Amino acid sequence: MPVHRRPRQRPLSGTTARTAVTIALAGAASATGFDGTGHAEPQPTAAQARAKVNKLYEQAEVATEQYNGAKEEADKARKRLEDLRDEAARRTEGLNSAREKLGSVAAAQYRGDGIDPAVQLALSDDPDVYLDGAAFAERIGSRQASDVANVRRQLREIERLRGAARVELSRLSSRQAELKRHRGTITGRLGEARRLLARLPEGARAGLDAAAGAGRASRSGAPARDLGPVLAASSTAQAPSSRAAAALSYAYGKLGSPYVWGATGPDAFDCSGLTQAAYRAAGVSLPRTTYTQIGTGQRIARSQLLPGDLVFFYSGISHVGIYVGNGQMIHAPRPGTQVRVAPLDEMPFAGATRVA
Repeated sequence: MPVHRRPRQRPLSGTTARTAVTIALAGAASATGFDGTGHAEPQPTAAQARAKVNKLYEQAEVATEQYNGAKEEADKARKRLEDLRDEAARRTEGLNSAREKLGSVAAAQYRGDGIDPAVQLALSDDPDVYLDGAAFAERIGSRQASDVANVRRQLREIERLRGAARVELSRLSSRQAELKRHRGTITGRLGEARRLLARLPEGARAGLDAAAGAGRASRSGAPARDLGPVLAASSTAQAPSSRAAAALSYAYGKLGSPYVWGATGPDAFDCSGLTQAAYRAAGVSLPRTTYTQIGTGQRIARSQLLPGDLVFFYSGISHVGIYVGNGQMIHAPRPGTQVRVAPLDEMPFAGATRVA
């Protein structure tokens, strides 16, 4: 029986030995952190964390306004689709009546000399067959020719309506996919911001939220919503129009309402939802998004601001508030906060417009 022996290990040569030692030392350094590669990523400072959180909220707000725009377009597409379907249904009823009339003619002709070819074509379920053979209408009297031509027109119109409905359905599907994409961006950014905030010391979190809480209550402890009429009286008198004053009054009445992205009131708002609702209450129809609202009314310089003017922020025009005077505005800041009064300098100013 053969004997199995373990192969004898050869001693390491000089080069091989040096390589092995180098690898072993590198591994030990990595495990113990001597070269720094084993260290966890350093925690950001409170200032860095605040800057990152603010940036995430800004990105979420950009996505929110894109969501609002896509939703507005989806709603329009859905309404157009419903209108087209309703119109096609009405036209189909008219077509059925016209075909029933031709059916009566066909029955009479059958009892006589047979059904006229033009009537047969008009009663066909295949519009192409009918349209291709429309020349047969010349073989019948003028009254029947008119009836057949009427059916022909209705068939064409119904087919046009159905084609338009197919286009709107495709457009609606595209907008719904866009909504889903923007919703994912929003929830992702907000979730990242929440996780970053959770890692901050309690004192740093309190500092970040301190400004966000301003405007919720007075020094006497009264809720901001209850102070609305009192605060409004000091600025509505300076508004350039009665409509601007009415919008201001509405906005003051919503102090303390929560921010909810995509909300337009009456109990929760995002930034453009608040301005739209305020001016709706004043009898003025504003578009849904910040980047369309800025194109409404008259553009004005910051030095020309009056209470009731809309003020916009960031280079992408992703935030809006209502100016109240003294360098202050009412706005819905971000998720986790409420509608409040805040200084214009809280964010990078981008422009202003006077709506009414």
